[in-house]
Parts: sequence; structure tokens; C-alpha cells
Amino acid sequence: MPAMVEKRDSLIGQIRRAARECGLPQNALARAAGIDKAALSRFVHGERGLTMENLNALADVLNLRIVAGRPKAIPLGRPGRPRKKGRRKP
Repeated sequence: MPAMVEKRDSLIGQIRRAARECGLPQNALARAAGIDKAALSRFVHGERGLTMENLNALADVLNLRIVAGRPKAIPLGRPGRPRKKGRRKP
């Protein structure tokens, strides 16, 4: 039986989940982040998005760190076959 692979949440999904699970009522969370409580409610329920400014404010209150960018590719070469030194193929 293959090992079970855990599906990773998107960044937005992670922030939504953290907002739901933080233990604060949405009104208090919205007030702490300086976000309109109706906008926060629509965001948490997946009906709307938030601006980057509001996402950053919400992440600060939730003690989350948002990191943008892609991981750098690492060339792996051919596994199992060490590179020969000396002669090159013509």
C-alpha cells in the first residue's frame, strides 16, 4: 500500500485555517488587525479575498510569517553513476 501523501494548503488556505482556529472571535480578530469584520467573515468563509495589506495585518495578529518566492532548483545529475574523470567522449 502506498504511503499517504498529505495535501498542503495554499497560502490563503493556511491563513483562513489559522483565523478560524486562533480562538479569538472574528470581531476581536478583525479589530486587532484593523480589518472590516464583514470582509474578514467573507474571507474566512471563502467567499472573498483580502488585499495584501489586510493579509499582512491578519498574519501579524495571527503571528504568521508570509514568505514569497520559489525554492531554487538543485541539479541532481544522474543518480547511481559517478562522473568519470579524465577522458571525454568525442
